[in-house]
Amino acid sequence: MHIVVLPGDGIGPEITAATSGVLRAASERFQLDLRLEEHAVGHASLQQFGTTVRPELLDVVRAADGLILGPTATFDFKDEAHGEINPSRHFRKSLELYANVRPARTYAGRPGRCGDFDLVVVRENTEGFYADRNMEQGNGELLVTPDVVISLRRITRLCCERIAHAACRLAMKRRSHLTIVHKANVLKIGDGMFLDSCREAAKAYPGLAVDDILVDAMMAHVVRSPDRFDVIVATNMFGDILSDLTAELSGSLGLGGSLNVGDRHAMAQAAHGSAPDIAGQDVANPVSLILSAALLLAWHGETRRAGRYAEAGRAIEAAVAKALREGRATRDVGGPLGTLAAGAAIAAMVQADCPSVLGFFKLQT
Repeated sequence: MHIVVLPGDGIGPEITAATSGVLRAASERFQLDLRLEEHAVGHASLQQFGTTVRPELLDVVRAADGLILGPTATFDFKDEAHGEINPSRHFRKSLELYANVRPARTYAGRPGRCGDFDLVVVRENTEGFYADRNMEQGNGELLVTPDVVISLRRITRLCCERIAHAACRLAMKRRSHLTIVHKANVLKIGDGMFLDSCREAAKAYPGLAVDDILVDAMMAHVVRSPDRFDVIVATNMFGDILSDLTAELSGSLGLGGSLNVGDRHAMAQAAHGSAPDIAGQDVANPVSLILSAALLLAWHGETRRAGRYAEAGRAIEAAVAKALREGRATRDVGGPLGTLAAGAAIAAMVQADCPSVLGFFKLQT
């Protein structure tokens, strides 16, 4: 399996190095023959090549079997005409990675803030209120006057239907329960289309239990009793906010994995940002990117019908669970270790044949 690795900005190089060590351990144990090919992206690429993402890099990624993108300084990149491209948006849109799959679960030894739970947020990834990806040309935010801004949201039936089916398929591999999150009482046309598309898609999955909740009420429900949810599907911005909340409820945003999936490609990406304030201090938690890489392995195993990759993904997740249970983690989640030491501890557990647990890696879309 050929994986392109883009370390990114801030803490990106540190957590990417820790993740690469875990992947090498998994490759050795499961005979995956992983080949990790690293390229600059973000500020490092801007300094070296005059652009945050070189045009030819997209072809390199398309030819590979998967992509790992470290956190990038997205807020710094404002002018594409001067090479300041948002790498995350660039690859999500160019590769049609329409499903952002974000599992969130609690771990033994790290009690959740609202009790134990295991859920997945499936977020539409290519349109919605995100101004940099909902127009063919230009931007979805318009400065009408110096004091008036209009932000356009794009909702299409195609995108609603494909994210709905992705969520339904995942739910059928888990506990057969789908929750649709929307605001159709106010956004009657756009969210109305999304809600109707999800309900219609769900009819093709016998035995799937379906409910829907308004997004504002959902924030209260998921805090009150997150254990009642299995797979949650939402439009882009609602899903972005909700997935950060559920990850934090599990103990830390640094414990939330994230996989961007399309029909042909997938990109592992930490659920958090580049955190420049702690960069270079060896204190960043690498677990989010490690779990995201595990999801990438599992996706590859599902799509290529190669069971050892899915097994490797489960082994990495089990090693993370064991490390958290034993307190062999970074300080933000109660451990004494630095970034690289935490990654090395997880890598050692992968090699030590940790028994796999749970099964939320079945992500075929």
